Amino acid sequence: MNKTYLLLGSNIGDSTTHFKNAKKKLTKKIGTIIRSSSIYSTSAWGNKNQADFLNQIIIIDNKLDPQQTIQTILEIEVEMGRTRMKKNEPRVIDIDILFYNKLIINTKKLIVPHPLMQERNFVMTPLNELSPNFIHPVLKKKIHQLYLTCKDKLAVHKI
Repeated sequence: MNKTYLLLGSNIGDSTTHFKNAKKKLTKKIGTIIRSSSIYSTSAWGNKNQADFLNQIIIIDNKLDPQQTIQTILEIEVEMGRTRMKKNEPRVIDIDILFYNKLIINTKKLIVPHPLMQERNFVMTPLNELSPNFIHPVLKKKIHQLYLTCKDKLAVHKI
C-alpha cells in the first residue's frame, strides 16, 4: 500500500457533508483512510471574493499508482459537482495530492509533492497537526520547520 496525503477543500454548500461524501468515495475507490486532521476554516486564498473554505488532510493507504490516483480523484470531484471554469474559483470539493509515499513526481498531469503547500497556512496547519516530523522529500525539512517558516499570514481556525 502507498501512504498518500490528500488535502480536501470546500466552500460551496455543506462542506462537512461534502468531506464525508468524498471520504466515502475515496475509501471505496482508492483505499482505507488511516488518519484525518481536524477540519479548519480559512478565508479564500488567491481569489478572495468568495466564501471561506473548510480544509482537512487525510492520510490514505492507497492501492493505486500515482497516475491512477489523480485520475480517480478527478473523477470523484466531477461526480460531486466540481467544475473547472477558472483558477481559484469556489468549489464543492477540491482534492489535492500532497505526498505519495516519499516519491517525487513531475509530469504534465501530476506534481508531487504539491509544489505550493509550504506557502499556504491552510495546508501547513493541518499537515503539522498530523505529521510534524515527516520530511518533505524535495525540501528536506520536517513539516514542523516548514510550518514555522510559512510566510502566509492568512488565519486558519480549527472547527
